[in-house]
Amino acid sequence: MARRRFFVPEIRNGAAALAGDEAHHLTRVLRVEKGQKYEISDNREVWLAQVEAARRDLVTFRVLERVEALEPPQRSALYVALIRFERIELLVEKATELGVERIVFFDAERSEKGLDRAAPKRLERWLRIAREASEQSRRVRLPEITGPLSFQETLDTAEGCRLLLDETPGGTPLLAALPADRVSLLVGPEGGWTDRERALAQEAGWRSVSLGPSILRTETAAIAALAVIQAASSM
Repeated sequence: MARRRFFVPEIRNGAAALAGDEAHHLTRVLRVEKGQKYEISDNREVWLAQVEAARRDLVTFRVLERVEALEPPQRSALYVALIRFERIELLVEKATELGVERIVFFDAERSEKGLDRAAPKRLERWLRIAREASEQSRRVRLPEITGPLSFQETLDTAEGCRLLLDETPGGTPLLAALPADRVSLLVGPEGGWTDRERALAQEAGWRSVSLGPSILRTETAAIAALAVIQAASSM
């Protein structure tokens, strides 16, 4: 059975620590005890470590050795329109499990009004969800979560192969359009893209791709696309 993995703020002089709510979760929920061995990541590398002390508000670790950890061979970034927040939570969790490197939210023309103003207040919760999903899926690094940006800012900041998920017929199948290294996915809101957004995306070098004939919800489309990318990169 694989060891549990935790993220720590830093590793210094062969030692690391978790405090506050995170320490409480480890000691009261996961029943971490002195002498037990776990894997820890400083968001760069993974190490085997032993618990030196486990108190209610502080858990300390002593690093034993470096652990070889595999990362997804294909780097992926997700640029997704703001949708209702309960659906964003599912999206963040599953996208993290599927290895996404970066999640950027943006305000689309058909996004519900007011979500862009409320989103920054939810960022801390989304980061916490991503952290828990990263530990569960044994990632080496946490995903970056930012936004919301304007649509134009989103179009201009994406890196690598730019693919726009589009529900209209005629798009290249996603699997056939995947590059060898880095891909950025652009996912629209409930209600789909406007003609203006499609035109702007095309001008900025985004290529329309398809997940098939079904009309998917935003979070479903994002999760399905990332699953395709992960499966393709493992072949």
